[in-house]
Order: sequence, then structure tokens, then C-alpha cells
Amino acid sequence: MLDPKQCVLFSGGAAGTEQFFGAQAEAWGIEEVNYSFDGHQIERKRGVRVLTPEELALKDVSLTYVSRLMGREFTKAPLFRKVLQSICWQVSSGQEVGVVGNIQPDHTVKAEFAKICNKPLLVFDQDQDSWFRWINDVWTKVEEPVIEHSHFTATGTRFLEANGRKAISDLFARSFNR
Repeated sequence: MLDPKQCVLFSGGAAGTEQFFGAQAEAWGIEEVNYSFDGHQIERKRGVRVLTPEELALKDVSLTYVSRLMGREFTKAPLFRKVLQSICWQVSSGQEVGVVGNIQPDHTVKAEFAKICNKPLLVFDQDQDSWFRWINDVWTKVEEPVIEHSHFTATGTRFLEANGRKAISDLFARSFNR
């Protein structure tokens, strides 16, 4: 079991999943780093790390590549690019990634970058009301997962449902309860 005082949550502080993960981290005494940038609206004010334009550029991504990877079109708006760049900062900072939302029919999730980086990826699918891990290129259902690494990333839907909040609370309790 991990010592919460030795842990860091990397996130973006946005409404929904990131906000709730951050509140849980704060309640457990876990350090929090919320990546943001000028003009970004966030809910969490604890541990905010505002990325400079130069830092954002270090994580620049091809929107054409992301669109192909995710099997859907994404806007080319500058704000959207900055959001993707900040997500890349989040994912690259953590040793594992937790997501709450839904696994798409094409097997993609919001944190596809975690797959590319070959990081452990844990997803709570709100529609299926279950946790899944990405193992050997397949989503595998897991019954009672725990956070396994002291530096972890959390992201996901802005539309966090009651089962998603419970899943996050239970994940923290299993991972840090002594």
C-alpha cells in the first residue's frame, strides 16, 4: 500500500473527473499538480502549475494524427491544441494513468497518449459501471483495482456521474487506507 504523503496526483483541475480526483487527493493528504495555461478555466486551485507557451510547445501534437488515432475529427482551434498539450504534460508526469468516462466502441479513451507512452492505464467506464485495465492491447475488466504508483495521473469526463464519484472514492480507499 502506498503512503499518501509520498504521492503526487498530476491532473488538469477541470470540472468533473479531474476536480473530484483532486478533492480526494487533498482529503488524503496527497500532493497535487494541476497543469494549466493562460486562458484555461479550471476548478481546482490547489497545486496549479501554469505552463508557458514554450513549455506547451514541447508537447505539441499533430491534430491530424490525434484525429486518426481517435477515429474522430477534432477542432483545430488554438485552445483545443493547448488542452491536448497540457494533457500530454499530465500523462508524461505520472507513472500510471486513471481515467473516468467511457471506453468508445473503437476501444479508445480520453488518455490514448498513455497507451503510446506504454503507461499503465486504468479506466472506469461509467456506462458499464466497471473498471478496466489496458493489458496486451485489450481492455481487461478488474474488480478492485488500486493505484500502484506514487506519481499518478487522472483525467476524464467533465460529466462525472454518481457511480464515477463512488468508483474514485473507493479507489482511493483501497489504495491508501491503512
